[in-house]
Amino acid sequence: MLKPLIEHTGIVIPLDRSDIDTDALLPKQYLKKLEKVGYGDFLFDDERFLNAGDVDTPLSEREENPDFVLNQEPYRNGSVVLAQKNFGCGSSREHAVWALRDFGVRVLLAPSYGEIFYNNCFNNGLLPIVLPQAEIDALFARERAAGAAGLKINVDVASRLIRVGDRELSFELAESRQQALMRGMDPIGETLEYAEKIREYERTNKQKYAWLFAEHGL
Repeated sequence: MLKPLIEHTGIVIPLDRSDIDTDALLPKQYLKKLEKVGYGDFLFDDERFLNAGDVDTPLSEREENPDFVLNQEPYRNGSVVLAQKNFGCGSSREHAVWALRDFGVRVLLAPSYGEIFYNNCFNNGLLPIVLPQAEIDALFARERAAGAAGLKINVDVASRLIRVGDRELSFELAESRQQALMRGMDPIGETLEYAEKIREYERTNKQKYAWLFAEHGL
């Protein structure tokens, strides 16, 4: 089970550039772990630390890059990524999504995404929202105007609405994905809901085609 996403309010992390690939999100040297947790500390590692890619030095001893957004307030606690087109392009590594989720990101806003990355987001309880370029540009302008306090955004998954100050923006979201996010279900969880029906199908099949199962010693 994933953490349900019904409504989320968070500070925007502005990444005003296109084609941010999965290797930038999580460099290849951090792909050795099998668990889905513990990657948030290495999100944007090459840009976040001056000694980038140093897997041997304890995190507490690594030197942060003060110019990178995730090392600045209030973005250290941001949970809504605002980016330009083709976010999450590149390799199919699901670890990039795990790193975003582990950092605390729940919602992404961009004009477009890498296709595999986009699907991986939903499979891991993140909501990648597609907005027109004009709306993305307007959000970046609002974020710059917000100053040191940062821009706070509310996303209502049930209503498919984004609230920014006095504005409301609607976004498209397939009902199946909306329900999965709100219930905290990944594809495995959704499949397991049909476990009894699957078992019944197998029982019926075994009776109907007994010769086939006997032939294979099943």
